Order: sequence, then structure tokens, then C-alpha cells
Amino acid sequence: MKRLALLAAPALLAGCSTLYPLPKVDVAEPTRARPEAIAAPSVNNGSIFQSGQYRPLFEDYRARLVGDTLTVQIVEKVSASQKSTSTIDKSGSVAAGVSALPLVNPNALLRSSAAGNSANTFAGKGSTENTNDFSGIITATVTEVLSNGHLVVAGEKQIGVNQNVDVLRFSGQVDPRAIQPGNSVASAQIANVRIEHRGRGAQADANGIGWLGRFFLNVLPI
Repeated sequence: MKRLALLAAPALLAGCSTLYPLPKVDVAEPTRARPEAIAAPSVNNGSIFQSGQYRPLFEDYRARLVGDTLTVQIVEKVSASQKSTSTIDKSGSVAAGVSALPLVNPNALLRSSAAGNSANTFAGKGSTENTNDFSGIITATVTEVLSNGHLVVAGEKQIGVNQNVDVLRFSGQVDPRAIQPGNSVASAQIANVRIEHRGRGAQADANGIGWLGRFFLNVLPI
């Protein structure tokens, strides 16, 4: 029984660690690509012209083939705000009295009166605000060329300092017409952008919640 308990303890701990999984960004995989080896037809190369290294002479270098690189300027600024105000004020009053009745002494009707008042007041306010600012530069690799000529790019950058690793991953779909001179493009002109910026190491672990805390967060009703 002791052996079974020792074997079951790691499994229980592993199960508790998955109660609160980290949010995942669907970055296009893989983040690197190599050009396909294509047997080029025999060409009579000259002393200057080399078909395997040909690029248009009167054109800046731009990514166009699988394996080419592209500099992405990440400039993402998203802000949203919403405010609402509601006010309701309603009041009313009712008064009634009897001054005379047949066969009844008028003095007996001096207190035959009724009055009523009602009031209803409501005031509500609500506001929501969200701001996101992300900037950086990453060089991505063309992983696929679509039939319409658009480029699917993906890239990854890892920087390690001491016991911490900073990871930046990016993927998206680029229209070649949006590529600027210098072979760069802004992330705002890229479709289906996926950006992930996370840390690994002691610093990232310090910002996380322990497995026991995650367990109670999932179990407690409040």
C-alpha cells in the first residue's frame, strides 16, 4: 500500500497542475522553413550571370520564396471603452374625499378622506475600459506561399539571461504589396496575426500560482 501511495502521489500532483492550464496562442507551426530543393534546368551561366542566385537588378530585395526572411515591426495598439448611464425618476400622488351622502350627517364625513403617494427612483452607471500596447521587432521566415501570392510567415526569438528565458513568437499572412523598402512590414498590415510573448525560468515561475492555489480556485464556488 505504501508503494502504491508513493506512485499515486506524483500522478495526483500532475493532475492538479493541469486544473488551470496556461492560455495558448495559436502560432502557425513550424516557425522555420527551408527552401525546397528543386532541380534547376541547365542554364548557360556566364561570367556574371548565375541563374541560381538571380534577383531582379532594379528591385529592392523582398521576401517572395519559401525560406526568405522578412522583418516585422510589431506595433499593436488596441483600446476600447464603453460607458453607460441610466436614470429613472417617477412619482405620483392620489387624494380622495367624500363631502356628502344621502341620509348621512355631513359632520360625520369630515374624516372620510383618503390620500396616497408613491415614488420610484433608479440610478445606474457602468463603464468598461481595456488598453493593450505591444511593440517590438522580429525577423520571420516565409513558411508557405499561397496560391494568390500571399506569404505565410512565422518566427521565433529566444533571449536567455542568467536563469530566465524571454520567448517571442509570431505568425501571420502577408500581402507582398504591403512589404516596404528594406524588406519590412508593419504588423498592422498583416492578416491573422498571432503574437506570443512569454518568459521561462524562475521569474516566470514567481508570477504563477501554485498548484494548491489553482486547485482551490477551481473547487471553491466563489
